[in-house]
Amino acid sequence: MASIRTLFAVLAMVWTGLVAAAEMVETVNINTADAETMARVLNGVGLKKAEAIVQHRETHGRFDSAADLTAVKGIGESIVEKNADKIVVSEMPAEKQKASPGE
Repeated sequence: MASIRTLFAVLAMVWTGLVAAAEMVETVNINTADAETMARVLNGVGLKKAEAIVQHRETHGRFDSAADLTAVKGIGESIVEKNADKIVVSEMPAEKQKASPGE
């Protein structure tokens, strides 16, 4: 009987590991991702809002934090908060960065 309990315990641990691996959160870099990727990954962000994010990024330059997304029309604090674990902010490739005034 003890070996059956051991078997069930091992199976339970394996199942837990598989479930945890399946729940890994996909992330998106808001300074480099295209609209389709952002729309797919971010909850509450459809293609139209994702295109607005890309347009804002191209017009105003890189985002310094996830909270900067609230400057985009249609993106509020609640969207940023519910996607906090999915949003990555890192440097943009040099050729895509908006030139600073005076350059």
